Amino acid sequence: MSNEPFFTRDGERFVPTQSARGPWDPKSLHGRVIVGLLGAEIERRHGEPDLIPARLTVDMYRLPDLSPVEVTTRIVRDGYRIKVIDAEFFSGGISMARATCQLLRRSAPPDGVVWSPPNWEVPTPESIEPPPDRRAGMGGMWAMRPISGGMGYFGPKRTWMKEVRDLVEGVPLTPFVRVAGAADFASPFANAGDKGLGYINSDVTLYLHRVPTSEWIGFEVVNHQASDGVAIGETFLYDENGPIGSAAVCALAQKRAPQPPPPPPARD
Repeated sequence: MSNEPFFTRDGERFVPTQSARGPWDPKSLHGRVIVGLLGAEIERRHGEPDLIPARLTVDMYRLPDLSPVEVTTRIVRDGYRIKVIDAEFFSGGISMARATCQLLRRSAPPDGVVWSPPNWEVPTPESIEPPPDRRAGMGGMWAMRPISGGMGYFGPKRTWMKEVRDLVEGVPLTPFVRVAGAADFASPFANAGDKGLGYINSDVTLYLHRVPTSEWIGFEVVNHQASDGVAIGETFLYDENGPIGSAAVCALAQKRAPQPPPPPPARD
């Protein structure tokens, strides 16, 4: 890829580039690069060809700036059929996020047929013209091919997304890292309304029954609910061969609720 990567490597540290900046603060990291890097390090250190990274959950409790990043991992369970890994994301030496990944061993399916939602019937990415507004891909952070709806649209939304740059300089994207980095898009896609995006997600959970076999990842919003400034959003995920899993997020309203006035001072 000729585009600037999100991180360069400096020994065991990852140095963010300007491309890694997020939408909330130009001096902070985008959530998707946090999720992507945690997933990438879990896979690099603990992945196996016969294991599917079936669930990746990332909690994001601080907004990292552009300081160098370190990732630590810890094996929680290393069984034959299930492996569980914890990981932690440090920016400037401060813990900013953590992840848990559950890896499951491939095996023969059981007998019988189980109902599942039908596959979506949509145009292929190559048959859709690129959107004229570069903001649809956040100024070139990713490639987009909108199918129906979009940011600021009130109604059902579907789109294709593709990475256009490396996560770490010189390291090719694996199928898992590709979808892990994209999964954070479930929040703006599911939680944006006709007045724009008013929610910032504090987590993302990615579920996969298989990793993608194509570069394009499809998103279909299937749920959004909110009360008292707390929202949840869910999307089904696809590649060009069909369903691969889902991504779910919880989010907080960016506008804080009014605080009650302080109590009057006590009288003598």
